[in-house]
Amino acid sequence: MSFALQPGRAAGPALPIGAEEARVRVDLAAAYRLAALERWDDLIYTHISATVPGEPGHFLINPFGFAFDEIRASDLVKINGRGEVVGETVHPVNVTGFALHGAVHAARADAHCVMHLHNTAGIAVSAQAGGLLPLSQHAMRFHGRMAYHDYEGLAFTPAEGARLTASLGGHPAMLLRNHGTLTVGRTVAEAYVLMATLIKACEIQLGAQLGSATVQPPPAVAERTSLQLYDDGAVEGVLEWPALLRKLDRIDPSYKD
Repeated sequence: MSFALQPGRAAGPALPIGAEEARVRVDLAAAYRLAALERWDDLIYTHISATVPGEPGHFLINPFGFAFDEIRASDLVKINGRGEVVGETVHPVNVTGFALHGAVHAARADAHCVMHLHNTAGIAVSAQAGGLLPLSQHAMRFHGRMAYHDYEGLAFTPAEGARLTASLGGHPAMLLRNHGTLTVGRTVAEAYVLMATLIKACEIQLGAQLGSATVQPPPAVAERTSLQLYDDGAVEGVLEWPALLRKLDRIDPSYKD
């Protein structure tokens, strides 16, 4: 958790929102609402950020102080890589919280969405010396493709950002030791579906460890399954996302506002 704020002041005139930005805003607001439905939120902390199409160096993020289940597309704040507000807003931004996201966005050209959570199961597995084990098909999605970053405290410095992104490399997911989970997506949908898969894998691992000794598949099987699930790098979430949006529409479509 961190508490540094960028005041919600105007840093320039109001900017028109194009169709592509509007689409990303709706998807990002939906990701926040879906995370709240799954109880992955942590009061007002943690963030999901997304790049603004056609605006290099500009990002969308949740206004600090809002619960995930109340975020709408119009509430999302546009900021630059330093966490400074772009355009007009009445909402504050957690600049320190964005620092981790900003480092990943800067290091990964494919990081159009960065999702970082303090989910209980993810933190619990991050605290285990062995990390995520290939105990389920969900976990094997990340076999050989999971990064780890050791805990360094609340303050997130540029030096830690460099270490974290070096640890992340080209992986789609990371367990931040004693801290939480992180996924990177080429779309909001991909980051969300990867996070859902990772959290379920963590939940399965914790459940399996409550019983007798666990059974792991042979390394060759885990590797083959990982390759099959990787599917030659196909973008994930293409089929799942419309179904998830329909679910939200049935519950509360106000995320689109």
